[in-house]
Amino acid sequence: MPAEFEGVISGRLTAVIPSYRPDGKLPETVAGLADAGFDDIMIVDDGSGAGYEEIFAACEACPAVTLLRHGENLGKGAATKTAFAYFLEHRAGRDGVVTLDGTGRHLPDDAAACGARMLSEGGKVVIGIRDFAAKGAGVPFGIRIARFITSLMVKLSCGCYVSDTQSGLRAIPAAALPLLAAAEGERYEYGTNMLMAAAAAGIGIAGQKITAVYRGTGKPHFRPIPDTFRIYAQILKFSASSFISYSFDLLAFYLLQKFLAPHIGGASLRLDVVICTVIARVLSCTLNFTLNRNAVFRSKDRLAKTVFKYIAVAVPIMLTSGGLVTLLRRLFGASYPSVVTAIKLLVDTCLYFANYRMQRRWVFAGKKQTITDNNKGKAPGEGL
Repeated sequence: MPAEFEGVISGRLTAVIPSYRPDGKLPETVAGLADAGFDDIMIVDDGSGAGYEEIFAACEACPAVTLLRHGENLGKGAATKTAFAYFLEHRAGRDGVVTLDGTGRHLPDDAAACGARMLSEGGKVVIGIRDFAAKGAGVPFGIRIARFITSLMVKLSCGCYVSDTQSGLRAIPAAALPLLAAAEGERYEYGTNMLMAAAAAGIGIAGQKITAVYRGTGKPHFRPIPDTFRIYAQILKFSASSFISYSFDLLAFYLLQKFLAPHIGGASLRLDVVICTVIARVLSCTLNFTLNRNAVFRSKDRLAKTVFKYIAVAVPIMLTSGGLVTLLRRLFGASYPSVVTAIKLLVDTCLYFANYRMQRRWVFAGKKQTITDNNKGKAPGEGL
């Protein structure tokens, strides 16, 4: 056990390994975790079948191992949730869990480092950030691109930037587990949904650089097309309503500019842009509010309360949009409806992300869940 982790991990953290049809790397990972200081290792056999009994039996030979089983393959997310539920019921008093893969891609010392940092930073989720640029990492180009795109989408969708959203090595405080276990998803999309749920609840997220190991590791069970779709579909579900409403807003603005603006007085002050913006935004906001409340965020708050908060966000953004479009129209001398609409598209694209985050974090956030740390104030290594 590395000296810096001695007395820190034991008795406080549980290692969680969701596993489906493992190879010989799984027993090696278990032995490495025990050497790194983990005295409680929870493995979930996600319906691997009878042909893998020997490997799981080799893992159970380690006294620290608890083996949980699914009768059929339910997915990595479902296996992780099973472990979380077991932890919450049977591991009262422990400080949290460290999830990792059993394919050899996560080093036990890195798992211990993430766990130790989580304990020292009190309440934060610590993500193992794989060093893809390291010499000899052997990371496929497609994996690099997928990581970049997913991280960018999570950033734009909820304002939470994690440079490695698909890393399975995560240290999670026990107090956050009930909330994160309720996040949607049964397969690989659950990892992204978990981060979004943490960000929405105000749970801190920190990154810990770890070694990226790809050569000589077990075969992953990630299905490129369906699992990638699941990951992005969850994020797009939150964004789709805003895009639909914005498209409606843009169309309404164009039609109002074309048919209503010529009949509006005060053209010298360009009031037609402001008036058309207001009418289009009222119509699109009504559509957006209805979709977000009932289909996207499924808010259970009182209607009057959410309407008030929605208006408190929508009105300043609407006025900002109208003001900036008017300013840019005068600056560029634009007069054609199509040109003015293009200017509006540019302005509202910039305002869209601020609007979306406010809706997600405040308007439809519901009652804030308080995350408490029952072991706050303990020094690493103290008794439970």
